Amino acid sequence: MECNYERRLQELCRRKLEQTLAKKEHNGYMNEDDYGCVLPPENFHFEPEFNDPEHHTFYGARLWGRNFRRLMERHPLYVDPNDALAGRWMFILQRLRPFTSAVSNSNMEMAPVFNYEWLKPTQEKYGIIPGIGKMHHFAPDYQIGLQLGFGGLLDKVRQYARQYPEKAEFYQAEEDVLFGIRCWISRTVDEIRRMEREETDEELKENLRKMAEVNEWLIDGPPRTFREACQFMAWVNMSNRTYNRAGAGCQLDETLRPYYERDCAAGILDDAEAKFIIACLLINDPHYYQIGGPNPEGLDMTTPLSFLILEAAHETKVSVNLTIRVHDRLNPKLLRRGVEILCADQKGCPRFSGDNALVSGFMRNGYTVQQARSRIAVGCHWMSMPGLEYTLNDLIKINLAKVFEVAFWEMMEQGAPSTERLFALYRHHLDLAVQCVAAGIDFHMKNQYRNAPELMLNLFSHGPIEKGLDASHGGMTYYNICVDAAGLATVADSFASLQQRIEQEKRLTWEACAAALRDNFQSSEAALLQQLLKRAGHYGHGGTLGDEWAVRIARDFTERVALHHTPDGYLMIPGFFSWANTIMLGENVGATPNGRMAGKPISHGANPDPGFRKDGALTAMSTAIASVQPGYGNTAPFQVELNPTLICQDDAVSNVLSVIRTHFAQGGTLINANVIPKEEILEANQNPSAHPDLIVRVTGFTAYFATLSPDFRQLVVDRVINL
Repeated sequence: MECNYERRLQELCRRKLEQTLAKKEHNGYMNEDDYGCVLPPENFHFEPEFNDPEHHTFYGARLWGRNFRRLMERHPLYVDPNDALAGRWMFILQRLRPFTSAVSNSNMEMAPVFNYEWLKPTQEKYGIIPGIGKMHHFAPDYQIGLQLGFGGLLDKVRQYARQYPEKAEFYQAEEDVLFGIRCWISRTVDEIRRMEREETDEELKENLRKMAEVNEWLIDGPPRTFREACQFMAWVNMSNRTYNRAGAGCQLDETLRPYYERDCAAGILDDAEAKFIIACLLINDPHYYQIGGPNPEGLDMTTPLSFLILEAAHETKVSVNLTIRVHDRLNPKLLRRGVEILCADQKGCPRFSGDNALVSGFMRNGYTVQQARSRIAVGCHWMSMPGLEYTLNDLIKINLAKVFEVAFWEMMEQGAPSTERLFALYRHHLDLAVQCVAAGIDFHMKNQYRNAPELMLNLFSHGPIEKGLDASHGGMTYYNICVDAAGLATVADSFASLQQRIEQEKRLTWEACAAALRDNFQSSEAALLQQLLKRAGHYGHGGTLGDEWAVRIARDFTERVALHHTPDGYLMIPGFFSWANTIMLGENVGATPNGRMAGKPISHGANPDPGFRKDGALTAMSTAIASVQPGYGNTAPFQVELNPTLICQDDAVSNVLSVIRTHFAQGGTLINANVIPKEEILEANQNPSAHPDLIVRVTGFTAYFATLSPDFRQLVVDRVINL
């Protein structure tokens, strides 16, 4: 039977947009990834079982496993006859356990029984996001599940449960997770069969028949075909999301390649169907996938399937998180096609990671080149060895702007101010902040398995099931904890403004600057001073004091993190990334000497502040960000906004290719790009509902612009209009 994949894909994409806008209408603004979840039926209600009813929460493996199983046994069913894959997820169990801290009156991740109050004064003093109690943010190894299937995983759990009877609670929780998933699939099969009986369209009826067969097999059996492998991955993804929002993907082209090649050779799959199935997987949920890049021996992994994945992303026109790993042997056609799609679709996809700097950097931690090459891009800004490495990627942030603020006012109170004295105080307080983070990491590692165990990711990792130990508690092979700095440009520009305007030019005094900061630049005199500070030589312009200070600050932070372990011996790996925390982190920082007003967002990741140059000099920006790379295997992304008129439409692809190659040759690690006209983003910001399908790259993730809050929309707008 001839299949109309184009029509079916258009219908799926239409429904995806409709569902996303419905979520925004129901839940409010969504300042995070555009997840693949859909709204549950209005009459559906699920109440977790609590072992801390006072705080309305639960903790420990037993209740995490039981609550997940109970949710899966009741989870509403979703089947679209146009889709190649069944299912959508609707809940995040992690978010069904809220409780409130009596101290900060805010939701927390660590159950109150695990108390770390002694760390909180320092965390609040320096604006630290400690990561304590946070979950996921390391990568599964899908190959474990693809080889065993859910039935094989259950057999594996039972095998080791017999070997370690003293760990019965751990293994029972893992069984509950698998029973829950298998029940969800089984119930979905019944729904597919019901819909098949009622379907009158012959193409859709046949699709439902195949869908039922695929899913019936997957209740116990490992995937045998391309479609079964994609459906299995979709169930893993949806289960991960339901358990704790985990969104790390895999090296998608290499993971699916054996199934693709085998089915094509057998004559049961062609490229049209394969591309459609991949598109359905990408629509099912925007997990973070990598394509291209080197294998452990350094050979390029690009295959025809890599191109099919790109084309599937291109044809869906929905929010997709896809990264091309750029290395010396990469097939140049894959890179060019990726840039063509980035420029043509203007939806912030794909991204590009730089292999040379990432591999050499990770090797500085003592790893081999083969291990470094296996560490792939599967998150907002982060890298991970699938199934082997526990990282807390993108979960720990030190607010450098807050550290600077503490140092500045301490210096002004003590007297005899100077930029060198300020930097010495800044370094002292940064030391205290890093020590606090290290202590928080140790606390997390001692207690997280009792708070919120990684029951889903344990199943797809090497070690936890075999050892009977949670991933957060010794089950994994490697522990490399990511520690990010935020606010680099805010601090570098503040140092530069003070040095240039006060010490070099003597146009201001320390006292006058301090008075203007206290006044938040409100008086007419302070407002004039603010403009003078803003026009100093800032980071990103090229050859300025701001550029010098950024390098100095970045190196200082890197050394304090990378050259020290936590007291319990965990390796910390530095990065520069703020994710979507720039607004929140800025709310508790007063006015700063770069001209930023109190409470305004701090600078984004390793980027210069918007408006650092008025000539759109991407080379200066690229050079600046390349100069502050942490250099130990974690990224400092280059977030670049490309106006089609700026890069010249006729030569857009060549120009963007040049930017990518130049940045990675300079030592860059990751490029997140938007290609969008200023006029369109301004119009969409004024009337978001008139542009429901506009997708932008906010930071490491893409999202529908209309679903973002006004503050987050403005962050994107400011970057675009200040090219």
